[in-house]
Amino acid sequence: MSGVPPSSVQAARKAVADRLREIRRDANLAAKDIADRTGWYKSKVSRLENAVTPPSDDDIRAWCRACRADGMAADLIAASRSAENLYVEWRRLQRTGLRRLQDSYVPLFERTQTFRVYCSNVIPGLLQTEGYATALLSSIATFRRTPSDVSSAVAARIARSRIIRDGSRRFALLVEEAVLRHRVGGAETMAGQLGFLLGVMALPSVSLGVIPFSADRQMWMIETFNIYDARQAQLETLTAQVNITSPSEIAQYLQAFGEFSKLAVYGAGARSLITSAIDALE
Repeated sequence: MSGVPPSSVQAARKAVADRLREIRRDANLAAKDIADRTGWYKSKVSRLENAVTPPSDDDIRAWCRACRADGMAADLIAASRSAENLYVEWRRLQRTGLRRLQDSYVPLFERTQTFRVYCSNVIPGLLQTEGYATALLSSIATFRRTPSDVSSAVAARIARSRIIRDGSRRFALLVEEAVLRHRVGGAETMAGQLGFLLGVMALPSVSLGVIPFSADRQMWMIETFNIYDARQAQLETLTAQVNITSPSEIAQYLQAFGEFSKLAVYGAGARSLITSAIDALE
């Protein structure tokens, strides 16, 4: 993995490492005993116990077998996989193309009742038109050199986004004004995208706020993030998707969203900024 994983990932990895140590101690074994029984160097045992190196599934099985605790392997493997899924590189998620990733969000969307989205760089995926999504995903596929399945990925994104018309859910979305001005796909594509925003604002389940350039910033611009209910936050870096489940970290993102909400304009104010962006395309 590239980059430094967030604290929630480190905490999850440490919990697995701590459990490995407990199993060893419960078996009255020293680290050297684990190394002897598995054929590993003692340094590997140390790295696994101190969460320096995440264990593979085979590492966990070998460890539990050495401690005569084979019955604990399955739960530990599940916990380890969960920890690794908190921080996942795009090259892993998109190795077969972009369609699979779009489809993977469907279960999360279906179980979420309140969506909170802050975007500092692009139009939120939930609000993207086919033209905008095509331009954006095409650039992503080119940059990351993924298999070319943009058309089917766009179709999956649009189909998934229809959930925004579900009146039983709530969607609170915030964008920086710069997002309205960044030309993704050219002037015609942007005109269609901005026009769509004007229409979707009328949906009773949707709250769309725009943070104007002129806002007196009490909260600085940060990475785009999504909060699903209050159970999970998700953010995107250039190289990876980060899934946050730690309550304390989710609370910080909820706090940030609240601060951004105070800076945004809504209703007529937001429509004015969107219309101004459309006029600037001429």
